[in-house]
Amino acid sequence: MSATASLFDEFFQAEAKLFLLAGIRIALSEDGKDLTSEGIFGEDDLATAHIVSKGDATIAGLPLIPLIMEFAGCEFQHMLNVDEGDRVGEGALIAAIQGPARHLLRTERVILNYLCHLSGIATLTARYVEALKGSRTVLLDTRKTLPGLRYPEKYAVRIGGARNHRLNLSEMLMVKDNHIDRAGGITTAVEKLRAAYGEDCPPIEVECRSFDEVDEAARCRVNRIMLDNMDLEELAQALARVPQGIETEVSGGVSLENIAAIGAIGPDFVSVGRLTHSAPVADLSMRISAL
Repeated sequence: MSATASLFDEFFQAEAKLFLLAGIRIALSEDGKDLTSEGIFGEDDLATAHIVSKGDATIAGLPLIPLIMEFAGCEFQHMLNVDEGDRVGEGALIAAIQGPARHLLRTERVILNYLCHLSGIATLTARYVEALKGSRTVLLDTRKTLPGLRYPEKYAVRIGGARNHRLNLSEMLMVKDNHIDRAGGITTAVEKLRAAYGEDCPPIEVECRSFDEVDEAARCRVNRIMLDNMDLEELAQALARVPQGIETEVSGGVSLENIAAIGAIGPDFVSVGRLTHSAPVADLSMRISAL
């Protein structure tokens, strides 16, 4: 089993797998009954579907193919021509699926929607990872994901070579601008969190918009300080104010054009929302022919 295949099994456990399977079920239900394919092909009309790349891409989502076909309720065989996470070029054969033509046609769009979207995220993520090469800074995603698709999207980020930030709101205490403004300051917000959760208090990260907020968060000895929407000069000054032992994260305004320069400054992490909310889809197609 390849490392990326084992990553799929590792990632989609418990709650994550429930969300994934529910999403597949909904996607197939949205398409309803395929009257066109059922009117043309009988249950015994067999075919082969070839999934082909029409451009450069990092492939993600291959383990979803058998899951989608199983939900369609038919006998099928599938063969993968590449591994999860492989980089492919135009014309590359990704996978082949054999089964009843009507079921291949019914699942065509659902399979492609998942593969194109997840491969697009993995492709963009891989470009950001490459831009950070040689830096100690680790690339993270965010919670800026499509409703219902958080787990598949964050899985695709992992395939692209980055790490996940929080999967949900319970994984870390993150004090953002609205918390700070409503609580009356960073110190008050942090004190309330530590009082609320005591010895079992999860790690605390504070979003800082100014040097004063960086200094206040540092005095509170939080676990991580996020430097939000600062330019390179401000980032360098802010990082110098953070004492050893507190992690640092840069967020906001990060692009392929400036991420290498950010990495050169040396934060522990840089988080990029566009990995999930703005990744172009990969250009993949499915060609169906007689068996």
